Amino acid sequence: MRTYAYYQSVFEHVPKPFAFVDLDLLDDNARAIASMAQGKNIRIASKSIRCVEILRRLLNSDSAYQGIMCFTAAEAAFLAGQGFDNLLLGYPQWQPQGLKAVLELIEAGKSITLMVDSIGHIEHLERLAEGCKRPIPVCIDIDMSVQYPGLRFGVWRSPISSWHAAEPVVQRIQASSWLRLDGLMGYEAQVAGVGDRAEGSIMTWAKNQLIRRLKKRSIQEAARRREEIIEHLRKLHALPRIVNAGGTGSLDSSCKEPWVTEVTVGSGFYSPGLFDHYASFRYQPAAAYGIEIVRQPQPDIITCLGGGYPASGAGGSDRLPKPYLPEGLKLLPLEGAGEVQTPLRYTGNTKLVVGDTVFFRHAKAGELCERFPFLYAVSNGRIVDQYATYRGMGECFL
Repeated sequence: MRTYAYYQSVFEHVPKPFAFVDLDLLDDNARAIASMAQGKNIRIASKSIRCVEILRRLLNSDSAYQGIMCFTAAEAAFLAGQGFDNLLLGYPQWQPQGLKAVLELIEAGKSITLMVDSIGHIEHLERLAEGCKRPIPVCIDIDMSVQYPGLRFGVWRSPISSWHAAEPVVQRIQASSWLRLDGLMGYEAQVAGVGDRAEGSIMTWAKNQLIRRLKKRSIQEAARRREEIIEHLRKLHALPRIVNAGGTGSLDSSCKEPWVTEVTVGSGFYSPGLFDHYASFRYQPAAAYGIEIVRQPQPDIITCLGGGYPASGAGGSDRLPKPYLPEGLKLLPLEGAGEVQTPLRYTGNTKLVVGDTVFFRHAKAGELCERFPFLYAVSNGRIVDQYATYRGMGECFL
């Protein structure tokens, strides 16, 4: 666990605001994740990293790391231009301009697989791919949400949740002159992206217990769906190269399925605030940002300049950045983290004065990089480099 004094010393003369990645903790997380993968390949989710140098570092850290899951066609083209290969588009794409750029890269020999979940996607790709000299690899996205009376536990992604729904899509790909089935993906978001160890009242405890029970059922259902579809593909002699599953929060369960060839991990490398609330794992907080105290309206209140970097998703207090160091900081419920100022109640033991730095962790992972042009790279108590983010390289994909 890093201390306030450690980072205060590292960033003593750095202008604020700034963001950083602690390479020692990042490497610790990468080793722990590779160990948890149980021999499966790990595909890195670029959405949760958004920094080319860190993507390279992770891919070079262990042979388990193979390939990148991208979030847009434009990003895939950008990463291919940076020398990356074995790219999987995690989401269906429609805009012809971005897709044509990817198709040209595939024709040039790059390994890029496009995501589909409907015959409409396939027919759209066929129109764009007509005349290509190489078959265009596609991956079918399988919905892993679980439906109960009055409750959908999961997210709205693919319309395909069974072999009955997948079969016509598979047949349409097999009948295509321009496409080939390269992958099957199922993301159990309700397991991978939902915490089950929140702190709070007895109601919070009860909610944790309910989420754990729902997760257990979801894990079983996800395995059943994948196995069903894989068995039918095996009978058709159409087993794909990629069977992709999971995310950081479902790594332990997804890796147990024998038919899964790879798992996707992203947020676990930085370990943002939302990932403090999982019962099955805990990684090190490797990325954070610092803002400056500019006034003190009361003895127990400090006010910082800026810092209001909320995360995407359903609005709520869990999407706010998390005060990190020094210990004893809390956001005020009526103000939260603001665009131009962030007041904090402080009950810690370290004496803070105007001009000092307060450290925050973003609620999510890669979104932090949309706020800063570069990350200071820290190792062994000093700044060793500056890593440009996508933003710092002039790129913004969503």
